[in-house]
Amino acid sequence: MPDLAVRVENLGKYYSIGTRVRPGQVMLRDALSRLLSSPFRKLVRQEAVEPTTPSGEAAAARYASVDHIWALRDVSFDVPRGQILGIVGPNGAGKSTLLKILSRITEPTEGRAELRGRIASLLEVGVGFHPELTGRENIYLSGALLGMRKTEITRNLDEIIAFAEVEKFVETPVKHYSSGMYVRLAFAVAAHLESEILIVDEVLAVGDSAFQRKCINKMEDVRQHGRTILFVSHNMAVVARLCQRAILISDGMVQKDGPSAEVVGAYLLSHLQTTSERSWPVLAAAPGDDVARLRSLRICDEAGGSHDTVDIRRPVTVEMIYDVLKTGWVLWPYLLFYSEAGICAFVTRELDQEWRARERPIGRFVSTVQIPGNFLAEGVLFVAGGVYSNPPFRIHFYERDAVAFHVNDTHDGDSARGDWQGDDPGVVRPLLPWSNVFQPTPPTDS
Repeated sequence: MPDLAVRVENLGKYYSIGTRVRPGQVMLRDALSRLLSSPFRKLVRQEAVEPTTPSGEAAAARYASVDHIWALRDVSFDVPRGQILGIVGPNGAGKSTLLKILSRITEPTEGRAELRGRIASLLEVGVGFHPELTGRENIYLSGALLGMRKTEITRNLDEIIAFAEVEKFVETPVKHYSSGMYVRLAFAVAAHLESEILIVDEVLAVGDSAFQRKCINKMEDVRQHGRTILFVSHNMAVVARLCQRAILISDGMVQKDGPSAEVVGAYLLSHLQTTSERSWPVLAAAPGDDVARLRSLRICDEAGGSHDTVDIRRPVTVEMIYDVLKTGWVLWPYLLFYSEAGICAFVTRELDQEWRARERPIGRFVSTVQIPGNFLAEGVLFVAGGVYSNPPFRIHFYERDAVAFHVNDTHDGDSARGDWQGDDPGVVRPLLPWSNVFQPTPPTDS
């Protein structure tokens, strides 16, 4: 059995809506009091979070007469020590509730969670900061709340200030800080705490792109030192690149657990309500007119299988099948590729010399195009398929966002990214040849 840092078993959290607190329920002030009365300890320990309210059928029976919601239900997973676990899912899925339970801010209704080691949590911007205190004073305050001793904070003080980039404002009350300065300082304190487990919610979105890259590099450095990270983010490219593994939470339950690229692809495609393959088996319901109708569109790998997620280094084939219903038309199949932001990456048309400027007969056509590896950038791409005639110009069908797929970049350094771990702009990322001429002698003025 691997050395586990986190073990979650059948975890559930039940909330009553619009009701008063019942006997046996734990109020926030009680949880905070309990939290402050048992400060973090330097020594590695094992803590089990036990339910304090009825579970299972007893809980359901007790609350049957009130409006309620299960924010989490039957959540189970293990995290080996030294792993970065990505946690993804739509808003309201239960991600933040899970992290609050693991951070001991709230208690579960059922199940248990074991956390083996000291924990540093960064769930909200500026948690533990006092607006009237200076940045330096808040470093000591926030560090103490996270379990750092004063000597430990002092030892890391200069590094924390430099990482947060607040040297000029460290003696200024934080009420005058921008949200970006807040999150930089909060993350710097949490990241430099010598903890075994770091829990990070969606707070990096407040920082600019340069600081986000710095945070990502810092978390990778933390992982290499054997520490465990639970990372929640809506930046799927960062999750796929930073995390070895991810879990997808939806409707309070774990829907998928596996390699981050597969989980991210499944989440994006399910959340966006499209897949890598669509078909219209009934001709009358298929997109098109009396000349041509679309029958299917799919994303294929080299072996011909449909896939939601593709490796950035491998070629991708798009197959479009359409029926020609009437003769006398010169038809041009085409595909458009759009990014998540709705930006058109490129358009490609079929230019097969056999059918170029030639009328197509009645029948079924299978048109395919192959996109080379190391051409597309990482992220989700939507594919629109259409057929038009020219001359005369007429669009016979155009299906926007017909299919979609996720391009996953690699950690191996052999894609166009190389060893760069930050964000790269653009919707295409070609791996282009470079050449160098080396001059062994230093340059001179002559």
